[in-house]
Amino acid sequence: MASSYFGVLVSDPWLQNQFTQVELRSLKSHFLTMRRESGSLTLGDLPSKMSKLKNVGENLTEEERTAFLHDSYQNLGDEVDFELFLRVYLNLQAHATSRMGKGAKNSSAFLKSPTSTLLHTISESEKASYVGHINNYLGEDNFLKKFLPIDPSTNDLFEVAKDGVLICKLINVAVPGTIDERAINTKTVLNPWERNENHTLCLNSAKAIGCTVVNIGTQDFIEGRRHLVLGVISQIIKIQLLADLDLKKTPQLVELVGDNQDVEELMSLPPEKILLRWMNFHLKKTEYKKTVTNFSSDVKDGEAYSYLLNVLAPEHSNPSTLVVKDPLKRANLVLEHADRMGCKRYLTAKDIVEGSPNLNLAFVAHIFQHRNGLSTPEKPVSFLEISPDEAQITREESAFRFWINSLGVASYINNVFEDVRNGWVLLEALDKVSPGIVNWKIANKPPIKMPFRKVENCNQVVKIGKQLKFSLVNVAGNDIVQGNKKLILAYLWQLMRFNILQLLKYLRSYSLGKEFTDADILDWANTKVRSTGSQSCMKSFKDKSLSDGIFFLELLSAVQPRVVNWRLVTKGQTEEEKQMNATYIISIARKIGCSIFLLPEDIMEVNQKMILTLTASIMYWFFKQPMDEQRPCGSSDSENGNQLETSSNSTTYDTESESSTD
Repeated sequence: MASSYFGVLVSDPWLQNQFTQVELRSLKSHFLTMRRESGSLTLGDLPSKMSKLKNVGENLTEEERTAFLHDSYQNLGDEVDFELFLRVYLNLQAHATSRMGKGAKNSSAFLKSPTSTLLHTISESEKASYVGHINNYLGEDNFLKKFLPIDPSTNDLFEVAKDGVLICKLINVAVPGTIDERAINTKTVLNPWERNENHTLCLNSAKAIGCTVVNIGTQDFIEGRRHLVLGVISQIIKIQLLADLDLKKTPQLVELVGDNQDVEELMSLPPEKILLRWMNFHLKKTEYKKTVTNFSSDVKDGEAYSYLLNVLAPEHSNPSTLVVKDPLKRANLVLEHADRMGCKRYLTAKDIVEGSPNLNLAFVAHIFQHRNGLSTPEKPVSFLEISPDEAQITREESAFRFWINSLGVASYINNVFEDVRNGWVLLEALDKVSPGIVNWKIANKPPIKMPFRKVENCNQVVKIGKQLKFSLVNVAGNDIVQGNKKLILAYLWQLMRFNILQLLKYLRSYSLGKEFTDADILDWANTKVRSTGSQSCMKSFKDKSLSDGIFFLELLSAVQPRVVNWRLVTKGQTEEEKQMNATYIISIARKIGCSIFLLPEDIMEVNQKMILTLTASIMYWFFKQPMDEQRPCGSSDSENGNQLETSSNSTTYDTESESSTD
């Protein structure tokens, strides 16, 4: 039963989201068998006893499993409970994946963020580069400056990161305003509860800006798991460095293309691809005959860099750079050129020669930020002028994109409208939300050359949607293949709504014998707020009185009394006050463990879909807590530990909410 799955087998909600019910029961059986055989079970026993487990036993030798555990855990004599067993299994499974064929292809955490947590070893060059970035951007922060600069030759980075403040601040550097810093616990000495809150806030906020943090929990930061901490940091820095590779922020990029159709294609590309196109655009002006297709093997000899920098900064060029034969010497000359431009950052000559994809990407992105060599358009680009409706579509696309990536699907989404058109990603998302519902035997895996194969995938997507009672009148698979934006958004909205309602059902309604509805969520929120003595009321999910944010602050205070500092709350009368309350609400919700993807504007404008998302996520978090903690006053101390672990699947949207809650 679902109750045993969510309530008995595993109490940690983060772990619940990593397995299907069948997988969890099977692993529980294996665990009990192992423990019966030896009376007790320690970390040191696991390498020999996990030989029969899928992936881990098949793809790693006992010696490899032993070496991995020795590198990952300090005391192999620690006794293993079921939840620790699951964590070890997930880490070994990821390690096995990195050792197989996928390992070489996905070795770049920086370039392919979904796989950034697979490697358990770390690159000292990358660590030193990221430390330099942190020292540069956070060195003057009032709280952190007592810990900075960090020495890159030590492991101080992971010690400083243990209280969660550093990564929260780094997220705000990458995407300003993501975290309301009033929500960060910044005392000199944090207790375990406060530290856990910071890590929960950081992980949920990282997901909200596009990082993939599947298989990472707050405990990994507290224990200083170096490969996982560095994986998150690398993704955050990547997002910051590539932020300007967007036509809205850098309209000069229009010079890379011709007509509007090409502009639309450029806008759909991931930032890394745009950066490569920019690089090749300048290289075509030179005698360089090759096309750079990656940030590794294609730039190892340093020639492409030599020509690129000569175009961007000819005043600093050195003729010897193109004459010298030794790649290492050329790489040093390239960096001297970059230094004269003010761009010697992120990598060494050795990193160029070795083809480090992460650091080469960072180097080129930094050059682009500093000097892109493009001309400013003489007149505004009409294609970039969007209406309020289009702006809303853009916001929703971002929310859906980050939500899908947070599910841990194998395919990473850069642009929803382009990446779902072959149907495969939607099938992956459906399988995550409702395991076993997809018929993979008739699904077509990318790359898909024949258009009718894409239609077959999308037809199955629509068929499953109807099976789940989505509203899909006159919708066909070809509508998705053609990239119909409104239909794609409507489908994803209903999928997210279905996800949260199912999770709520599993957590509570098995004892009530009924499905959850939007009206139930509305009633629950009003009841919780009234229980505190407040007279506030939410009439519907589009109630304009919600724009001041007070109701949601009272709701958060009702479910976790200690989390809202009312001295920081405004009256919400002006737009500025509403903005302050909205940013505080989002950060506080993420801090307690809600995985949400809305923006302050969604609260201020009372976006019906996002308001439902927020309310349902708070409700879901509340129901996940042990029954003795679901009380109107007080809260337990730090022994809650992993109860606040971030959840991948705690967000939803809804096309039907208007009719059901008006």
